[in-house]
Amino acid sequence: MAWIKRNLFFVIGGILAIGLLGAAGFYNYQGWNHNSVAFDQLNEIYGTLRNLTSQKPSAGNDKVNNIEAAKEQERQLREWIRQAGDYFKPIAPVPNPPNGMVSSEGFAAALRRMIDQLQHEADGASVALPPQYNFSFKAQRDLVRFAPGSLEQLAGQLGEVKTIAEVLYAARVNALDGIQRVRVSDDDASGPQADYLDDHSTTNNLAVLTPYQITFRSFSPEIGAVLAGFASSPHGFIVKGINVQLAGAAGTMSPNPVGPALAPGAPPAPGRGGLQAMLNEQLLRVTLVVEVVKLLPKK
Repeated sequence: MAWIKRNLFFVIGGILAIGLLGAAGFYNYQGWNHNSVAFDQLNEIYGTLRNLTSQKPSAGNDKVNNIEAAKEQERQLREWIRQAGDYFKPIAPVPNPPNGMVSSEGFAAALRRMIDQLQHEADGASVALPPQYNFSFKAQRDLVRFAPGSLEQLAGQLGEVKTIAEVLYAARVNALDGIQRVRVSDDDASGPQADYLDDHSTTNNLAVLTPYQITFRSFSPEIGAVLAGFASSPHGFIVKGINVQLAGAAGTMSPNPVGPALAPGAPPAPGRGGLQAMLNEQLLRVTLVVEVVKLLPKK
């Protein structure tokens, strides 16, 4: 005890040193254990990744050839894309200069020529038009300078309006009352409301969709011909809506809008061989909403 008393500070320092060494050893053990667990996990992940990267898709067996099946599916997909593309051919703008740059002078001249051409085509197809009809381009009809940045869009719309009108002419509708398009130019603000549709083009991952509203008068067979014309067109048309009324009863829906109607207030007239004509076709007024689908360029 006397020695401890004489060396008290040495004893206390030794005890503290032993405690510190123990704590350091415990800390090192915890760190080593943590590192060991983490290293084992890393080795496990690396082993799984190496196993996955070393695997190869099976080529099949004597009954199934997966490689040939994949090639055939790819061929079918490419063929489907090619066939679908035949129904989404772009409509040429008017005018359509080789360099794609539409000038004010070029568009002004092309617009006047196209309006005259569509009027003459309507006469040839016996399709009635409103007096001095400008096919929704009244605001631009007499201009020689156009709002900046609008010429390409106007040229595209003129080509689309031409194509739509010619579908109606081919169906031999009785009358074209109007075609409405979306506004694409500041000049459109001065045009008559009847020329425009309160809507806008939309773009998705595949295409730009531009709506038009068409109003015409015809009998039911011509309505079918119009719908068939849009369906068989090489260009992308989607009929979004149709409203059919009796042409002589604006605002009143026909009870049988797309078929023949009974003659009001008249008994059936006798037909040949004693048969009676039960139906008498009536003129219909049709409002059609159509979207033009323009595929985006391939990336």
